[in-house]
Amino acid sequence: MTALLTPSRPRTQSPIPPGDWGGPGREPRQSQSRRRLGRLGRSRWTRLGLPALAVLCALVAGAALLFPMLSGLYTRHEQQILAGELDTPAVGAVAGASGDAVARVTIPAIALDMVVVQGTDASALAKGPGHYPASPMPCTEGNVAIAGHRTTFLHPFHDLNRLVPGDVIELRTRSLSCAYSVTTAPFAVSPRDSAVVADTPGRFGLTLTTCHPIGSSAERLIVQASLVPGSLRTVNPHRA
Repeated sequence: MTALLTPSRPRTQSPIPPGDWGGPGREPRQSQSRRRLGRLGRSRWTRLGLPALAVLCALVAGAALLFPMLSGLYTRHEQQILAGELDTPAVGAVAGASGDAVARVTIPAIALDMVVVQGTDASALAKGPGHYPASPMPCTEGNVAIAGHRTTFLHPFHDLNRLVPGDVIELRTRSLSCAYSVTTAPFAVSPRDSAVVADTPGRFGLTLTTCHPIGSSAERLIVQASLVPGSLRTVNPHRA
């Protein structure tokens, strides 16, 4: 019985694993990497820059967490001052400078009771809901427009989306008081859609605006209301 023999293969040297050596007479690439890391670890940037960057990131994160609380404290303080200004005798429907007290808005359905200021710039809205300067004064003919934050600065219009037709919105200036009834469910529009705050001569209306969705300014949430018949009254300018 003849055994078949498999011809033996010539022995060859095992190939050098790729990445271990850079070539004849050179140290392994892993050693080179360790040396570079060692030099980086001893560099001034690593010793000073990275800890400083970590502290900066921590401060930024802390400020982001504290901002809603701090902004709320600021607005609450300003609201106390504005309440006193609103009760000061003055010509009723005359608008003041940006940030001045204009009216008090009360919305029982969302437990809102704040002073409205003149203007919709950042400094004005930090104090409270802001009256669009180009719109009529509260409780007068036309489309009264008021904007407010939905987050931060006591977020006065945070729950505007909860309003339903029939909910009452009360306004009181230094000389007038009135009530509006929500006419349509809240709806969203583009920030560039200014038609919702356009004047409506011949009728008494109210439009409230805020950012939408919560935490974003991609759209504007709109609530529209009409004057409740018989609700318009003059008030005592000395009333507290």
